[in-house]
Amino acid sequence: MEVSPMGPLAGIKVLDLSQIVSGPMAGAWLADQGADVVKLESPEGDPVRTFGPRKGRLSAIYVAVNRGKRGERLDLKEGQAPARFETWVRWADVLIENFRPGTMERLGFPYERCAALNPRLIWCSITGFGPDGPYANLRAYDPVVQAASGLCAIQADADGTPRLVGTLVCDKVTALTAAQAITAALFHRERTGEGQKVEIAMLDAAIAFNWVEGMYNQVFLDPADQVPEYASFGRLWRAKDGWVSCSALQDVEFRALREALGNPEALMDPAFETAAGRLGRLADFLKTMAAICATRSRDELMAGFTAAGAVGCRVNDRSEVIADPQVRHNGCLVEIDQGAHGRARVARHPIRFSKTPAVAQPGPAPALED
Repeated sequence: MEVSPMGPLAGIKVLDLSQIVSGPMAGAWLADQGADVVKLESPEGDPVRTFGPRKGRLSAIYVAVNRGKRGERLDLKEGQAPARFETWVRWADVLIENFRPGTMERLGFPYERCAALNPRLIWCSITGFGPDGPYANLRAYDPVVQAASGLCAIQADADGTPRLVGTLVCDKVTALTAAQAITAALFHRERTGEGQKVEIAMLDAAIAFNWVEGMYNQVFLDPADQVPEYASFGRLWRAKDGWVSCSALQDVEFRALREALGNPEALMDPAFETAAGRLGRLADFLKTMAAICATRSRDELMAGFTAAGAVGCRVNDRSEVIADPQVRHNGCLVEIDQGAHGRARVARHPIRFSKTPAVAQPGPAPALED
């Protein structure tokens, strides 16, 4: 089988005007897949350069979502800058921006002007709540989109207190949604020659992401059986030296879990044999599972999970993720050379293409002079 040394998006040129995470991460995925991505920043640079662990004006988050891009600086308010920007627009196949609604219009480059300059351009516009509507003027960061989309309610404690997810989940799911939308628009252009504007609101992406199980009691408009919210079924179990996650939604999974735990007598109760029985005596089941897991180490539990093919795994802390044997086996992490800033560790592109592999060794993120 012939394998191309270039990714599936080789030859595609991307002009990335975006900042923070949602747009830049989309651009990084396109770069991983072989696109030539130019990160166009103002002289002050992307604000995320100074957020979190950093060396000079290069933060860990910036590196993670801008690796493999070329860097350029441009201030559209300067005299010759508009002409230079027009050159970039003509060059690009894709433009990504995630400014507040109306920003590109105020800068003198609305979609219509850019489409006139380059009719084949795919313009990807990412906003927090959409280009218009009652929330359009809100500044949108991940926590407020978590709040509006219902995600905080999905994460609520047992007493109903809403909680934030401890990661930029709405930013990142928007980024992946944007990357997919861009490639779909490129496919349409391949067939028709037409460019187009692609709009993604973080709120829309988050609701689509949450809806599957997080909102399943809101799906049927006519009367239907209600069940406990999906989040109530998931829990972690304390082991002797940490925590594990395990589950048994299906009966075959319960039998595998019981085998993984050594077929203890406490789990031989006939009531536990079916999902309905376990749900009907949920308090007893949870108490039994907690008592069994507490007597064993994570290594002992993992050995049982893997031998029986059960649904279970150790809970890794951050350092343990890096050392995890499956993470190492999959080659999930790679190192990049950031020059004067030293080495950096980033996640490998997770998709494996059999004939057009993604970039195995990403290039560095663009640096600004300190």
